[in-house]
Amino acid sequence: MPKITFIGAGSTVFARNLMGDILSFPELSESTLVLYDINAERLKTSEIVAHKLAESLGAKPRIIATTDRVQALEGADYAINMIQVAGYKPGTVLDFEIPKKYGLRQTIADTLGIGGIMRGLRTIPVLLEMSHEMERLCPDVLHLNYVNPMAMNTWALLKATRTKTVGLCHSVQGTAEQLAQDIEVPIEEINYLCAGINHMAFYLRFERNGEDLYPKIRAFLESGKTAYRGHGGGVQLADKVRYEMFRRLGYFVTESSEHFSEYTPYFIKRDRPDLIERFGIPLDEYIRRCEEQIAGWEHLREELEQNTHPLPVHRSHEYGSLIIHSQETGTPRVVYGNVLNHGLIENLPEGCCVEVPCLVDKNGIQPTRIGSLPPQLAALMQTNINVQSLVVEAVLTGKREHVYHAAMLDPHTAAELDLDQIWSLVDELLAAHGDWIPEPLRSKPVMRS
Repeated sequence: MPKITFIGAGSTVFARNLMGDILSFPELSESTLVLYDINAERLKTSEIVAHKLAESLGAKPRIIATTDRVQALEGADYAINMIQVAGYKPGTVLDFEIPKKYGLRQTIADTLGIGGIMRGLRTIPVLLEMSHEMERLCPDVLHLNYVNPMAMNTWALLKATRTKTVGLCHSVQGTAEQLAQDIEVPIEEINYLCAGINHMAFYLRFERNGEDLYPKIRAFLESGKTAYRGHGGGVQLADKVRYEMFRRLGYFVTESSEHFSEYTPYFIKRDRPDLIERFGIPLDEYIRRCEEQIAGWEHLREELEQNTHPLPVHRSHEYGSLIIHSQETGTPRVVYGNVLNHGLIENLPEGCCVEVPCLVDKNGIQPTRIGSLPPQLAALMQTNINVQSLVVEAVLTGKREHVYHAAMLDPHTAAELDLDQIWSLVDELLAAHGDWIPEPLRSKPVMRS
C-alpha cells in the first residue's frame, strides 16, 4: 500500500476532502497517511478527522501525524502539497493592504496581480526546498501541488528540480459543473475539451452527444440570469465578468468572475466605481473569506473533534485521489493537470506552465497535445504568462529587478499605476515581507540612468 504524505495537513477542511476521497477507494483503504504540518494544534485536529473518516468508511489505514518533515517525506510514494506560506497574517493582509494605499484594489490576489506576485516570491523558495528534500528522501515520489500561485509554483518546480510534479486545481471540472447547472444539462451527459493556463483555460468544446452546447450558454447569457451565483455561507457573487468575456471572446473561461476580474485590465478601476457595481465585483473578497474561516475555526474544530457521530463522506471533485488510484491500479482516467509546455500548445511559449487534459494510468501523468488555441485566447494568456515567467526568473536567478518587471507587465497593476508608483509599491511590499522573501530579492538593484 502506498505512503501518501499530506504537506500542510493543518488545512483541515481540504485535507478532510482528500483523505475521504482516497480512503473511499477499497484499493487505497489500507494506505499509510502521513499528516505533516508546522502547526501542531491544527495537525491534531486533522489527525482526529483522519481516524473518524477511516471509521466512517470501514477503512484501515495507518495514520501518522508529525511536525518532522524528514519523517513525513522519507519513502513517500505521493506527496500532496497544500501549504500557505506566511498565512493570512502577515502574508495575505500585506498583499491587500499595502497595494490599497496606492489605490490598487484586488479580489483574491493569490494567482496573479501584485498579490499573486508576492505570494509566488514567498512560496516558490519553500516549495523548492521541499522538492529538493524529496529528491533525496523519496526520489520516485509524485508531487501533487495544490498551492497557489499554481502556474508560477509548478513552473519553477519543474524547471529547477527533478521531482515529478503536477499542479492540480478544481477550476476546470468545477466550472463545467456550474455551466451544466446554468444550461440545465446533467454534467454526466457533457463532454468537453479545455486548455490554456491555470485559471485562464477555456472550453474549446462543450458538447452533449456531439451537440455543441455553446448556443445554450449564449442563450443563458442573453436571458439575463448571469447576475448571481451562490457561494458558501449564503453569499451571492455576481458571475457577470466571465459571461462578459465569453461575449467578447467566444469561449468560456474556467476561473471565477472574482478571480478573472483581476487577471485583466478591464473591470477594476479606481475611477470607475460604476464598473464595480455593474459587474458585481467583490473587492477584498479573499480577506472576507479568510476572516470568515478564522471566525468559524474554533466552532469547526469542536464539531470535528467532539462529534461522536461518524463523519459523513462525500466524494469531492478534486483530482488527487483519482491520480493515485489510477497509478496504483492502472485504471485509465483523464484529469486536467498543470505541466510544462513541451509541444502541447503551439501558440504559447515553449516551457511555460499550461493546463491540459492528461491521461493517468500506471505510466503516470501523460499530457495531451492540443495544437494551437484560438489566437485571441493565446494572446490574453500571454499577458499572464509574462508575469509568471518573470516571477519564476526572479526567484531562480535572485534578480530583484525582475520583480519590478513582473509588476510592470501585470495587466491590472499596469492599468492603475504609473512606473514610479509600481517601483515604490514593490519596494514597500518587499520591505514589509522581510524574511519571508529570500535574501537576494531583499537587496535593491542599482537603477541605470
